[in-house]
Amino acid sequence: MEDDSLKGMISAISWVPRGAAKNVPVVAEPPTQEEIDEAIKTMAMGGGGGSDAEEDDDAGTMDLDGAEAEAEEEELDEAARAKAVAKALAKGTSKVDDVADELQELNMDAYDDEEEGIEIFSSGMGDLYYPSNDMDPYLKNNDDDDDDDDEEIEDKMIKPTDYLIVNILEETEDGEQNMFVHHDVPLPDFPLCTAWMDFNLKGGDKGNFIAVGTMDPAIEIWDLDMVDEVQPHMVLGGFSKKKKKAKGKKGKKYKKGSHRSSVLGLAWNKEVRNVLASASADTTVKIWDLAVGKCAVTLEHHDDKALIIDTYFLSFWVQSVAWCPQSPEVLLSGSFDKTVAMNDMKDGGQSCHKWSVEADVESLAWDPHNEHSFVVSLENGMVQAFDKRTVSSSSSGRSAYTLHAHEKAVSSISFSPSAPNFLATGSTDKMVKLWDLSNNQPSCIASLNPKLGAIFSVSFSHDNPFWLACGGSKGKLKVWDTLTEPAVAQKFSRQK
Repeated sequence: MEDDSLKGMISAISWVPRGAAKNVPVVAEPPTQEEIDEAIKTMAMGGGGGSDAEEDDDAGTMDLDGAEAEAEEEELDEAARAKAVAKALAKGTSKVDDVADELQELNMDAYDDEEEGIEIFSSGMGDLYYPSNDMDPYLKNNDDDDDDDDEEIEDKMIKPTDYLIVNILEETEDGEQNMFVHHDVPLPDFPLCTAWMDFNLKGGDKGNFIAVGTMDPAIEIWDLDMVDEVQPHMVLGGFSKKKKKAKGKKGKKYKKGSHRSSVLGLAWNKEVRNVLASASADTTVKIWDLAVGKCAVTLEHHDDKALIIDTYFLSFWVQSVAWCPQSPEVLLSGSFDKTVAMNDMKDGGQSCHKWSVEADVESLAWDPHNEHSFVVSLENGMVQAFDKRTVSSSSSGRSAYTLHAHEKAVSSISFSPSAPNFLATGSTDKMVKLWDLSNNQPSCIASLNPKLGAIFSVSFSHDNPFWLACGGSKGKLKVWDTLTEPAVAQKFSRQK
């Protein structure tokens, strides 16, 4: 089942469990003019709205001193943005001074070989601007327009808004899938990661919320049972609204405990339900207490060095985080410093063990059927598996197996929640593959080019554990019923 009504590219997918959402969502009250103005102001600032109650004090403020420091921060932000969007290139570096070149190299329109019609919504910068009106397919019939009209059209060109899309997927009586957009939420910046959670921020038992990480340092949390909302229910971190400028100081002021750059990974703790972990391009991992909306712990165990080689900027930001389902106090994080770290939060994360991997970490996941095992996907197309018990042995750092899964970066991995040894991988080589990991001897049992462009996210459903959602650079969402593959049905159908 494919939904081609989405916008831009799909960078993250989260399933909402059956029964978690209200049968009839609540329609938000029409916003006041004051709220509209505030939302516009927040988007103009790049997000990070919300209460100023958590502002940094003078000792913890990240104000940058002097023009040199300000320029350095801008380079960091630009490089982080380019790297986040340019993951499809499977590269470890990005130009500091020419972000536009990086985006142009993505060439999103050429990710699929087949010819297609003109897309209304852009999947990259290449189709947002044409050097002349003769090259613009929308203006080809307007040759008689005068120059003033052409200039007016060019002045009105805008970038498509970034959205959080909420889809409904249902199975009809004849077993077919039916998917439609339920509602969408405009975001102030490009979304990079999501995490669904049932911790009720409004009090009571359980809720239906989603945390969204973007290129902005703030984490927005939206109530999925509300439609037509203009502001998130809660914002974790971000920029302070108040721009206090001390003499001789310049730059942005962050809320206390905030990340200082893009949020690249999110993980909700299903057992300790008020806890959310986040990974960032600022090289830190943060643990948030949702009950009070504050950062409880900041982990800085990954390499925070930044290298400039010729005109290229290389930063070791943290890409992914995951809580162990069987040991909810244990947190994994993977970084571009080519390490995976495991922290035990019983002691506040002070105890940390590391494994080295072959390349930049793109994604990681705990095996839900083996409390000791986790899998890491890498920028070089490899997937490596580890046993956490090796941290206390001489074999620490050795992988249980290394799998050459794809020709380009393995951007996303997902275990089937009901079928042991069943793993899905998605890659920027446009392919989605299904693997049998039995006896630590992985074999590919099915593969698919879902025609979604570079694949950025794959995720199995917990309610229908053989349904795999896939999203990519073309902005389309596909749900693959993997049981329709003979090899999958033969091997795993009894575990449905």
